[in-house]
Amino acid sequence: MTIRVLVVDDQAIVRDGLVTVLSLVPDLEVVGEAADGAEAVAAVDRDRPDVVLMDLRMPGVDGPTATARITAAHPEVGVLVLTTFADDDSIVTALRSGARGYLTKDAGRTEIATAIRAVASGQATFDASVGARLVAQLAGPPSAPSPGVRERFPDLTPREADVLDRIAAGRSNPEIAAELFLTVPTVKSYVNQVFAKLGVRSRAEAVALVLRS
Repeated sequence: MTIRVLVVDDQAIVRDGLVTVLSLVPDLEVVGEAADGAEAVAAVDRDRPDVVLMDLRMPGVDGPTATARITAAHPEVGVLVLTTFADDDSIVTALRSGARGYLTKDAGRTEIATAIRAVASGQATFDASVGARLVAQLAGPPSAPSPGVRERFPDLTPREADVLDRIAAGRSNPEIAAELFLTVPTVKSYVNQVFAKLGVRSRAEAVALVLRS
């Protein structure tokens, strides 16, 4: 299956470079380019990509605004941010706008291609530095699960909410087990139940959902 990609960046040399790089990947096809958010929205309507590779800071309509418009009109289209900026505000704004993934521009061809495939399949994906910042931002005291998680996800049981809170804080299954006085297999069972109820398939997707809610 070929994944159709729209490349959005206000710098022509960056767009050209990305188009060249992606053209070397057999299962990716660049179906369009855009120099700003307004062009991106129009190009999605016209070219029907599977994934939009989106810059954040552009003149006129910026990346987060374009992302929100695209995901509202075309929820089947995945937006993968590719930007120079990895500050907390940029990351959170992009995810709350509906982006499924976030990479910085020092990512290589293989990493970008892998992220595009993940986003096309409905998964959330972040590079290592972005993931670390998300974990740091969401981390809280181990013994104090956030009441907001329980309020925002009422379908979860209290114990499932405790597990989700710790997933969002970057805890591993053994760490969760130690903090909640459970066995690791029991934690794995709770993690699977949380993923099923939230409709996610990975910890990254769960963290993204907590951020957006």
